[in-house]
Amino acid sequence: MLAMTVPGLALFYGGMVRRKNVIATVAQCFAITAVISVVWMVLGYSLAFSENPSADLNAYVGGFGAAMLNGIGIDDVSGSIPQYLFVVFQMTFAIITPALIVGAFAERMKFSAMLLFMILWSLVVYAPVCHWVWGGGFMSEHGVLDFAGGTVVHINAGVAGLVCALVLGKRKGYGTDNMAPHNLVLTMIGASLLWVGWFGFNAGSAVAANGLAAVAMLNTQVATAAAAVAWMIIEWVERKKPGMLGLASGAVAGLVAITPAAGFVNPQGALIIGLVGGAAAYAGAVWIKRALKYDDSLDVFGVHGVAGIAGALLTGLLADAAIGGDAAANASLGAQFFGIIGTVVWCAVATFVILMILKFTLGLRVSEEAEVDGLDISQHGEALHET
Repeated sequence: MLAMTVPGLALFYGGMVRRKNVIATVAQCFAITAVISVVWMVLGYSLAFSENPSADLNAYVGGFGAAMLNGIGIDDVSGSIPQYLFVVFQMTFAIITPALIVGAFAERMKFSAMLLFMILWSLVVYAPVCHWVWGGGFMSEHGVLDFAGGTVVHINAGVAGLVCALVLGKRKGYGTDNMAPHNLVLTMIGASLLWVGWFGFNAGSAVAANGLAAVAMLNTQVATAAAAVAWMIIEWVERKKPGMLGLASGAVAGLVAITPAAGFVNPQGALIIGLVGGAAAYAGAVWIKRALKYDDSLDVFGVHGVAGIAGALLTGLLADAAIGGDAAANASLGAQFFGIIGTVVWCAVATFVILMILKFTLGLRVSEEAEVDGLDISQHGEALHET
């Protein structure tokens, strides 16, 4: 699962940016992997999964009892697996969620501001939302279903990405300069690694090698393939040619859409979720962005936000009690909508506040000269040379 971020997401994003920003983009993904691993061990896991001493506050955030993983022993278990294994399993979710946001502000954010933003966002936004859904918080009590991260990971990251794109503004030359991806082969390789790694996300969320893990894995494959096909067909009709970038984006949209539903729906439901998710993501990444003219560089909101919302809603409609048991039997569109709205509102407001704090202290955006030169040179003093 760690390979989903490095090298998977790093290559997926790195291939889509311009040549002068490749190293900066992959460095952001790599640095987030390192920094958030430490943040999760020190405090993030505790805020997400420990019990808050205050019963009232426990509905919203965990406590500090497991800070630095204090009190966890080698023989302790979480469900059916060692708790240390659960810590590192959840760490991979905590890593990739902020890393996804990178695509929204690609090619224009200062590396120092990016690091501080990710640390604060991980603690203020990700950990509480994770607690709401998976840590015994109020969303789980309201029946919100999220098998492997539809709200916690994708809606969260998608909304944060949109806020980042709006606050930072458009890249210099957006709409006039050529900003085509520099290497779609890298993007294809990255998407493929994400596809394979996602089986660990979704099937692994069964926390056992059993029938539920098997159906989650099958659902993941079916939905991903269906979404890639849906995006390809729509693009083929609209642009007269099916693109590799579209295939990769559609596949990722399918992975996103099936994530909340993987362990709650049957394969027929997964097929529907994939087709709808791919079409919804195309609409978000192409039509909505074109209409509203915002610069979400690598379509984080269009793919993760929109497909995540579609998947979360369809989970409420298509949940099958024969697959997901009592939780699926009690699924409702209302509960899913409640989870979506709560996540969107908290994430949007908290993300905006964090960005404003950084904007008026450290500063968010590189200088115009640095942006023209490229972040590889201006932020890292390195460049991608011809071989």
